[in-house]
Amino acid sequence: ECILEPLSLPESPGGVAAVESSPYVPCIFCKECYLLAEQNQLLKHMIIEHKLVIADVKLVADFRRYILYWKKRFAEQPITDFCSVIRTNSEAPLEEQDNYFLLCDVLPEDRLLREQLQQKRLREILEQQQRERYDISFHSMCMFCDQEFTGNRSVLLNHMAREHAFNIGLPDNIVNCYEFLAVLQEKLDNLWCLLEAIKKQMTVLKLSYSQPKEQRQIQTDRAFLCSPDCYQQHFKYREFGKSWEEVQSEDDRELLDNLEEDWSDWEEHPVCAVCLFCEQQADTTEKLYLHMQKSHGFDFPKIKSEHGLNFYQQVKLVNFIRREIHHCHCYNCQEKFQSKGGLISHMEETEHITFLPARSTWDQPQYYFPTYENDTLLCTLSDSEDLITEDQSEDIPVVSEDISNLKALKQSSVLNQLLYEENKSQERF
Repeated sequence: ECILEPLSLPESPGGVAAVESSPYVPCIFCKECYLLAEQNQLLKHMIIEHKLVIADVKLVADFRRYILYWKKRFAEQPITDFCSVIRTNSEAPLEEQDNYFLLCDVLPEDRLLREQLQQKRLREILEQQQRERYDISFHSMCMFCDQEFTGNRSVLLNHMAREHAFNIGLPDNIVNCYEFLAVLQEKLDNLWCLLEAIKKQMTVLKLSYSQPKEQRQIQTDRAFLCSPDCYQQHFKYREFGKSWEEVQSEDDRELLDNLEEDWSDWEEHPVCAVCLFCEQQADTTEKLYLHMQKSHGFDFPKIKSEHGLNFYQQVKLVNFIRREIHHCHCYNCQEKFQSKGGLISHMEETEHITFLPARSTWDQPQYYFPTYENDTLLCTLSDSEDLITEDQSEDIPVVSEDISNLKALKQSSVLNQLLYEENKSQERF
């Protein structure tokens, strides 16, 4: 039986509940909800009604997830465990004083949350950018002429840069291109200059982008320096804890002073390998091997040790078992079942799951290729040669050459014969 399409093992959710997509954001303290676009109204409500102030809220990468996280935490512990207390009218009588609560990234938990949201948002944006780079279903009209473009977005962006000297950057660096073009088009329709944000007559505005290049004075660098917040999300994502203006004002030449590689932001993700016989996942191979031994009676380390499997043989064995289980075949008796559950029950009852078939069955070159393209178990296998102890290495016989008669050894040496044949072949040419 052949597998004609790529297979993928189930992805692990990573232990984090997925946030439901909703246009509404709830208040941290009560049941009031606001549209995500009405973020300022929610912040105003929490200040007036609940005395809560969130610092640098514009730097939060995902406002909804941020609010949902703290709503859950404030339900578990009092607000004073997380927030600094700011007392207003401290010199006034006690009944006229108010306590406000400041939630900011001085709190390590808040800073960690903001960093995680920033990294998650960056990953999502990079994935979106990669999809757009190779998307050939793009369709849009030029904002300055009536020409229509289909295919890849770069065709339109290069046209505007070449024909209208309207350069918004390299196409590969643009993210959410449809939304970006919609923002630009809306500003044009509302008679706003895209660079200076000054209202103009539409005819003057159109003319300023359509006249010959030598008469035009559009400063592309200035366009990036003056980019408002509505533009920045389509170019690059700012460093954590810094606004767009702060990033732009930095001197990049300072980076040349420190040429050492910085791996401080490296993220090491758990393995999350999948069991050979069910969909159970584990973040370490030790846990996965223990699960297979207790739940299915398959002791992978023992099999590896008894059969002396090296790395490549382990790879072939794993791919062989994956393939047989996918086809609902018992790899010992070759009986075929209608479902995977029926197969596993049969193999456990008959103990066919415990023993391997003949080596010639699975130790074949075809099993070098993964059955599942995202099988992370293959990346965690180790070579059995690493497990050889010193006692085992001493049992390996080493036969040395007899050098008692060195002259005779030189005359009868295989190397001597090879050199003689090589010199003879060179003389012919």
